[in-house]
Amino acid sequence: MYDSSDLRKGLKIAIDGEPYIITDFQFSKPGKGQALYKCKLKNMVTGYTVDRTYRSGDKFEPANLDEVHMQYLYRDNEGFHFMNTITYDQVTLTNDQVEEAKSFLLDNMEVDILFFQDTPIDITLPTFVELEVTESAPGVRGDTATGATKSVTLETGHEIQVPLFIKQGEILKIDTRTGEYVERAKK
Repeated sequence: MYDSSDLRKGLKIAIDGEPYIITDFQFSKPGKGQALYKCKLKNMVTGYTVDRTYRSGDKFEPANLDEVHMQYLYRDNEGFHFMNTITYDQVTLTNDQVEEAKSFLLDNMEVDILFFQDTPIDITLPTFVELEVTESAPGVRGDTATGATKSVTLETGHEIQVPLFIKQGEILKIDTRTGEYVERAKK
């Protein structure tokens, strides 16, 4: 059981039996009265967002979610297919459920999938992935001012901004939370 003082961005709570994640959070203490906790909540099943305000002392149930370690197999017209690495059960996630994660998914990648009542609802990628640059425009001489970047295409088809010295065929370390270049992968 959570108290209103436990509320923070990223916390998963149950409201009317549905799992919600707090996407935005503000605390305010008016001159008179109780402290207020203003939250923007996203329904993890439907994707709808709601704004709610809670008072100090309100109680919340934790969301009843199961996280299962799975392996990404392939993508087809039905969606993205994953396999439980222990039971070998397979599940399919839709394009909407995978969202931005599809930009970093590689065959056989290990991921965590969140289930609500035996239905997959969300995917968590590793924090960093290593992807190969498949297309890279050459850095133009004279474009070497501090922080100069260029756009490259990764093996998944995703485009990111990288420093000018990156060439086609190099392996890059990418942060999946921000989608940004971190460094060249160590060999």
